Amino acid sequence: MDPLEWVAAGFGVVSVWLSTREHIASWPTALVNTALYFVVLGRAQLYANAGLQVFYFALSLYGWYAWKFGGATHTGVQVTRTPARLGALLVGIAVIATLALGAGLARFTDAASPWLDAGTTAVSLVAQWMLTRKLRENWAVWAVVNVVYIGLYASQGLWPTVLLYIAFFGLALQGWRRWGATLAAREGALA
Repeated sequence: MDPLEWVAAGFGVVSVWLSTREHIASWPTALVNTALYFVVLGRAQLYANAGLQVFYFALSLYGWYAWKFGGATHTGVQVTRTPARLGALLVGIAVIATLALGAGLARFTDAASPWLDAGTTAVSLVAQWMLTRKLRENWAVWAVVNVVYIGLYASQGLWPTVLLYIAFFGLALQGWRRWGATLAAREGALA
């Protein structure tokens, strides 16, 4: 097994764990995680997911900024619910991106699982953007996509990454609960 994969997985767990706690250090940790996974996933011929790391890197820079300086008061974004209209738009984006990326991977690469790779990539981009905006539902999206990732990575023999995504699933459930409590406390204070 690739030692780099173990290091990448470790940074991934720390990054997501910090995110569940709304800790700003989740973002620099994510930058290291994504750089390492770019290499690991490229070696495994999961090209869409390797390319996804480039977008994660950029979104991590954006998330770091948004959590620190975003929002109406420029003091960081707050946990909120995803408006229904935005949710529908994000589903549409994920479907269109899956179809376009899947077709490209199937036709032009030797990708191991082009459609599954494309679908998980598209949904993950949506979930990561939701995380940068502190939309609580990002955790529900992550929980679902993490289950799919477990199967995809197992099919490629990426066992440290399988363990990572099992941990990510648990952390997504924890994030859902913690961010729900944050939201409820803030809404209770406003009532």
